Amino acid sequence: MSDSPIFCTDGTQCQLEPKLNALTDEVQKLSDLVSTDTLTGLSNYRHFTSAIAQEMERSKRTGQPTTLIMIDADHFKQVNDNWGHEVGNQALKLIADAIIRNIRQLDTACRYGGEEFAVILPSTDTATSLQVAERIRAAIENAPLTINLAEGNTITHTLTASLGISSYPGKLDNDNWHKLVERADNKLYEAKNNGRNQVCYTEIDSEKQQVSDDEKSALFNIFDNND
Repeated sequence: MSDSPIFCTDGTQCQLEPKLNALTDEVQKLSDLVSTDTLTGLSNYRHFTSAIAQEMERSKRTGQPTTLIMIDADHFKQVNDNWGHEVGNQALKLIADAIIRNIRQLDTACRYGGEEFAVILPSTDTATSLQVAERIRAAIENAPLTINLAEGNTITHTLTASLGISSYPGKLDNDNWHKLVERADNKLYEAKNNGRNQVCYTEIDSEKQQVSDDEKSALFNIFDNND
């Protein structure tokens, strides 16, 4: 919408302008609500499906890989069972914050559902995304959850998460975002089965060399500068 004032036929500034601006702001707020998870502030599943499809389409055009990280909190049911759902909600917020602090602005972090999260990394190969995933995993482990007990005591609980990574190189015509999620999820469950609190990944041969050494170095510098 233009920032220029709206004038009535008599040349005076029309009183409709503030109402239009307020309506525009309200529409933007509603749009944000539709695409945002209200608990964590991350994008929701609806936005995820749109964003991952868009990035994969971009990969087809540019040849730059799109990488997906799936993240699942370990033993999350025990948190809810032991201390209640409100503490569980605090844990989810803590995990979301750890994710946001370790990705770039151009990346998309989503609450995929329940205690599972997803991070879409545009123009990022598996090797670079592995560094990001390890940083997220460590950040979650190093941010203990503070729990206020009914008797007035306070305890801390260490959260951990398992992560799975898969990349879309942009050269697989029969691939889609459902298959990408399935591959990353399979690696996530491999991490669970191997003892949790770790990252497992899959690498597609055709993805290799999609990002030059100079581009990879630049990407590493971007992530390092987020510290």
